[in-house]
Amino acid sequence: MPGHPERPERLLAIERALAECAWLGWERREAPLASEDELELVHSAAHVQGIRELCAGGGGSIDPDTYAVEASWEAARRAAGGASAMVRALLDGEDRVGFCGTRPAGHHAERGRAMGFCLFDGIAVAAELAVRELGVKRVLVVDWDVHHGNGTAEIFRHRDDVLVADIHQHGIFPGSGPLADVGSGPGEGYTINLPVASGSEGEAWLSLLGHIVIPAGREFAPQLILISAGFDAHRADPLASCALDAGDFGQMACHVRDLAVELGAPLGAVLEGGYDIEALAECVVSTLVALGGAGEAKPAAPDPLPTSRAAAQLRRYWEL
Repeated sequence: MPGHPERPERLLAIERALAECAWLGWERREAPLASEDELELVHSAAHVQGIRELCAGGGGSIDPDTYAVEASWEAARRAAGGASAMVRALLDGEDRVGFCGTRPAGHHAERGRAMGFCLFDGIAVAAELAVRELGVKRVLVVDWDVHHGNGTAEIFRHRDDVLVADIHQHGIFPGSGPLADVGSGPGEGYTINLPVASGSEGEAWLSLLGHIVIPAGREFAPQLILISAGFDAHRADPLASCALDAGDFGQMACHVRDLAVELGAPLGAVLEGGYDIEALAECVVSTLVALGGAGEAKPAAPDPLPTSRAAAQLRRYWEL
């Protein structure tokens, strides 16, 4: 839709920025189409069929924020397929780190519902593929998009083989993800929601990552780490009101990278949000530089409010 924040210019800006630095030496690969069987690892058959038929009919509005056009069927399948192909390559030992720069984003898509610009939850598809077909017993998903990844959280909320840790701004779309929501049944404790206040800067995010997510991830000992890499917590983003900059995202990537190296786990990141074009491109470059091994993770001081509150809530499950 003209003027919609989730627009093709997002990827074009990323490609231009990466081309200017020779793609940082990374190998580029085309994202393949996810099969319907792959999509149905986490989505209902009715949902997959509904998106296919909507797009085949020329598209239309799914909700006030979420639209599809004829080409959306292929784009969304490639977004999920790219995440799955990245995970296959990582687990085959082709490399230790990867980044899937596709659109539309996915982490809001629920098992039977498209929402929040998202049609299929690509990172959930990739995580489930790793567990169900590729022999992985534990996957850590770190979601640093400014909006809570409700789709991923709901898909895995009853599971203890996928730990979902999500830092997000409180009180904005989609309105989910309170600190008290820690998962259900066998999955209790394996959902870590870390809401932050409007205006939060990088120090607060890095504190939660360094003092909550990383220790829990270390104890969980995943065999694969995936990042829902949204960049809409940047201070310039029009859809939220946090105050991170590109260096903060690079620092978060350094911390997760070091955890992956420590555990010997491959690490893959999947693009989610980020709607200021210039900021998005700068943040992706900063993140890929860090994931590629440059830069040092700096210690983050515990924040007296969100970090201490989160630790008090989550110590019953993790040594924090």
